[in-house]
Amino acid sequence: MHANVQKVTAVLDEAGLHGRVRELSQGTHTAAEAAAFLGCEIGAIANSLIFMTEKGPILVLASGAHRVDTALLAAAIGVEAVARATPDEVRAATGQPIGGVAPVGHPAPLPTYLDVELAEHGELWAAAGIPASVFEISYEDLRDVTGATEVRVA
Repeated sequence: MHANVQKVTAVLDEAGLHGRVRELSQGTHTAAEAAAFLGCEIGAIANSLIFMTEKGPILVLASGAHRVDTALLAAAIGVEAVARATPDEVRAATGQPIGGVAPVGHPAPLPTYLDVELAEHGELWAAAGIPASVFEISYEDLRDVTGATEVRVA
C-alpha cells in the first residue's frame, strides 16, 4: 500500500471510520473518470482541491458536478481572492499529487471548506492519496473528519 494511502487509512481508522479504501486498477485524474469507473453520479465525487489565498493554502471539498466559483468562495470565506494552486503548491500543502489529493492525511492541517451540494448524495467518493485509490464516506463523516466549514462554492 502506498505511503499516502496508509496515512489516509490511519486518519479514517483513528476517527472510527472503517470505510474501505479501494485501490483501483487504473488512476482516475478527473471526477468524470472516477464516476465512470465507480459507476456513480459525478456529483458524488468529492474533489479535494487546493486553492491559494493571501492567508495561504486552503482545501475545498467540491462536488465533481461543477466548477468552483472562486469569487463566490472568496466572499464566503472572507478573503480577497482565491486562485487554483499549482501542482508544486498542491504537493507542498498536501504531500499528495493532483488527481489523488485526499481530504485527510496531509503533513499539516489546512483550512477546509465543504461544498454543501455534496449533501445531496448518500455516499460520496474521495481520493485516498494517489490517483489510483478512493474511499467511500458520508457527507456528515466527511465534514466531521476534516473539520470543514460548509459553504456554497458554485
